[in-house]
Amino acid sequence: MAATKIADISWFHDFPPFFTLQPNLDTRRKQLDAWCSLLLDYCRLKKVCTFDVNDASKFPPFFNAKINRQLDNHFIQILLEELRSRGNIEWEDKNKRRCLIFWNSLEEWAKNVYQWITSRGMNRTVCTFYELLHGDDTRSADFHNIDPKLFRRILHELEKRGQATVFSENGADGVKFL
Repeated sequence: MAATKIADISWFHDFPPFFTLQPNLDTRRKQLDAWCSLLLDYCRLKKVCTFDVNDASKFPPFFNAKINRQLDNHFIQILLEELRSRGNIEWEDKNKRRCLIFWNSLEEWAKNVYQWITSRGMNRTVCTFYELLHGDDTRSADFHNIDPKLFRRILHELEKRGQATVFSENGADGVKFL
């Protein structure tokens, strides 16, 4: 059975000091590592691909009603900067209010999508974004139902590698895998 609750992902979430930024640098490093793992595991599990800082207080990993703890905004900003420095988020705006979340690196995503395409003999095939993101054939794929903005970034990574061409025609986005 797959984990469905935060407590299934990390026991740290029920540990009150986990919600307080630790002053000792060695302890803080371990704390940030644990938070990054928890957030990326949660986002992978729930297929969360975008994050809005304005909604931070409602984001389940950032609070625990059971122990009456919540991350403060300063801690959230430090955590988001740590994720950015690791390549796990990319800001969508210059004010750093919305970001894309990469629980896999763009390189890993691109590799996974291209392997999926290749394993099905779909090279040189044209597909719409919709059929790849929401089609019956992709139900078992990691990229099924992910955010279209993240999917576009993945496909642009494949374009840079010369493995795909992204296009729009008559209001529909599509891709040809090479």
